[in-house]
Parts: sequence; C-alpha cells; structure tokens
Amino acid sequence: MFHILPDNFFAPLAAPGKIAYWECICKLFNVMDHQLSFGVERDVLVEELQYYFEQANAASIMEEEAEAGDARSKANWMLRRLEYYGWIEIETDKSYVQRVNFKEYAVKIIKTLTEIAEGRQIEYQGYIYTIYSLVRSNTDKPGIVLLQILENTDLLVTGLKNLNSSIKHYIDELTKHRTVAEIMDALFNDYITNIVDKAYHRLLTSDNVSKFRPEIVERLESKSRSRTYIEKASADLAGIKEISKEEAEELVYHYIREVIDAFQNMDEILVEINHKNTQYQRAAINRAKFLLTGSEDIRGQLKELLIGINEKMNEDQMELGGIYRIDFLDELVRIYSMSVLDEKSLYAPIEGRREFCPEELAVEEPDLMLRQEKLRKMMEKMQRVMNPEKIERYVKEHVGENGEIQASQLPMENAEDFVKIIYVRLYGQRKNMGYTVETGEEIEQKGYRFRNFTIRLKG
Repeated sequence: MFHILPDNFFAPLAAPGKIAYWECICKLFNVMDHQLSFGVERDVLVEELQYYFEQANAASIMEEEAEAGDARSKANWMLRRLEYYGWIEIETDKSYVQRVNFKEYAVKIIKTLTEIAEGRQIEYQGYIYTIYSLVRSNTDKPGIVLLQILENTDLLVTGLKNLNSSIKHYIDELTKHRTVAEIMDALFNDYITNIVDKAYHRLLTSDNVSKFRPEIVERLESKSRSRTYIEKASADLAGIKEISKEEAEELVYHYIREVIDAFQNMDEILVEINHKNTQYQRAAINRAKFLLTGSEDIRGQLKELLIGINEKMNEDQMELGGIYRIDFLDELVRIYSMSVLDEKSLYAPIEGRREFCPEELAVEEPDLMLRQEKLRKMMEKMQRVMNPEKIERYVKEHVGENGEIQASQLPMENAEDFVKIIYVRLYGQRKNMGYTVETGEEIEQKGYRFRNFTIRLKG
C-alpha cells in the first residue's frame, strides 16, 4: 500500500485545519463527479473554492501562509497543497489549459470516507440477489461470472460482520448515557433508525439469506459436478490470471467450495447478530428501568449509591480501578467482628408434631395383553420413522443398473410413499449420503404436484 499512497497523503486530514481540507476536498469531488471524467479546468475549481472561503461559516485553514491572503489566494493555495499531498494532479492540455484530476486511489478513499460520514448502510439484498442471479444465469464466460459471485459473497459476509460490530459498538456506548432521555433517544432515534430499520429488519424479511441460500448452494454443487462447466471456467481463469489449465481447474473448485462454505456458515454470524440485537435492546430497557427506580427500599438506596459513585468517577475521570480511591466509600459500609454471639443467633423454631399415617399401597397385576399391544404400536411407529440410513437403503433398492432414477419413477401408492420422496429430496443435500439429487421440472402425478428430480448414486 505504501508503494501507492504518498507518505504525506493523510497529512491534510490530521492537520489543525483538517475541517477546511476535508470540506474543500468534498466540494472539488462534487464538482468533478458530475463531469464525464474527473478532469475539470483549474479556473472553475478556483472559483468554487473562492466562493467557499468567502462564506462566513467557512472553516479556518489555521496556517499563516494561507490565512493572510484573500479568498482567491486561499483557493489557489488549497489546490497547490492538495497536489503536494498527492490528492490531485494538475495537467496542461494541448490548448495550454490546466485541468485538475483526482488520483485514482484518492477517488476510492473519498468515496469510502463519504459513506462513513453519511452513515450509509449496506443493501444486503443487492449482494444476495446479484449472487442468486449470477448462479442461475447461463453464460459463455463462466469463469468471469464465478469471480463476480465470489466477490459479491465476500462483500456480503463483510457487510454482515460490520453489522455485528456496529451493534457491539452501540452496546459499548450505552454505558455513556446518563439519563433516561439519552437512553431512549439512542434506542429509538439512533439504533432503531440506523440499525434495525435499515439493516437488521431487512435481514429477517426481504434480505433473508434463507430464501436464496438453498438454490444458490444447490446450483453451485451441480456446477462443480459438471465437467463442461469446469473446463470452460478453467479456461477463463487461466486466461485472466495467466496460469496453467491445471492450476485454474483447482482454483475453480476452490472458489465454488469457498462460496458454498460461506453460505453454509453464515448462520453463525446471523445468530450472533440476533443475540446482540436482543442484548442491546434488553440492556437499554433495563438501564432505563434502573434510572427510573426511586424508592426508599434497599434497591432504591443501592441505586442512589451507584449513581453517586458513577458521577464521582466521571467527574474525576477515573478508570474502573479508581473506585477504591473514593474517600466517602470508607464511611458507607463498616464490617466489624463480635466476640459474643447474640442469644437469638442459635434460636431454632419449634415445629408442631403430627402423627404419620402411611397409606396402603395397592398391588396391581400388569395387563400383559395391553402391554403387548402398546409394544406392537410402538414398534410400528418406530418402523415408520424416517432417518438417513433407511432413506439411503430405500434409494438403493429402487435405483436401476445405470445408477440413477427419476423421483417420478419411485412408488407413489399412498401418502407414506410421497413422504419418502420428500425425505429423499431433503437428505440428498447432505454430503455424507450415498447419492445426490438434481432438480428438474415441476410435474403432477397421482394427485401430488412436486418438482421432479434425478437421483444418482455416488461412485
């Protein structure tokens, strides 16, 4: 990175006049962003910055060299400094007109900093639906599409991790709010608006990963078994990355598995997000309840003591360990020893005596017929219970010599047969099963409508 960015690139954002630098950068970027390219005549930008420095609310540069001049001098000085720090470059065209361009890396950094400043939230559905569409598409360049799937998956996972970190940040900030009004404002006007409404709620509804994940995983696994797809994708990657066909083929398998693993392990992040969202809202409500509690009982008095300790620590800017240096705590609690026990300390209350009358236990002979009948029904019920082993044996019994069969060819005489087909389809997603499934067209057979699928035994 340091071979690309100049050594003093971030100096304007750390200088005493950093606000003026940033506002000027944003104004220049807004002007250039509306052009077909990022090149704009220098005079146009000078006039834009001159108008900025003429405003009463313009930030101070806080450097004597620039503050001494008028607004136009400040504008020219700002362009020279931004060029010196590596944010812009000034070129002279064939007509001897100077044009200003932002550096390529500066454009990316400005966009990222602007998103942070504006608090923009990631549109998760954009990534999920893009991956979903790319997986379903038929293209002559599968290698390029696979790279786009991998990139969008990485952006999706990164976005979920950032959301998880954002909620943790809100939890950490909760302890800084001292009044009920501050807590409620942080909960409803900040957290609910920026986190729940913009991101968390969508993850549970329109952006729900579970809606798209099964088909995404299924289609990627199907592609990994297609020799034609692997060869085309390998040829694309070999040309893009300038590697051998064998290395590209390994890379294709690796990318497909990486995307599948990302979607299958995404539940861990989502569970953590759910947990932290619940934790934050519960903590906010409990803290508000604590501050609202005011009574003369033990809880109320402890509350007042803790609030007083907290105010003292904030006033003296103490760390957590500084609580032991607060003088008035020594007078709050006094522990002392006694050499003589109080006479009531060993007092034991007298319990009334009652006569114990045991009840007679009736001896009943077990009904063997009833017992056998219940045992028979239990065995029948256990026989009907489906598990992966039974389904795998069921598949192997009906698959033909060629190692595959259509689901529509399986027995379907009653509801129990149809339930078996459902289990065949569900268990076919598992890696440790002895067969795989590939979905086909929707059909209707003997009153049941379902999407037909091909069952293939693994070699």
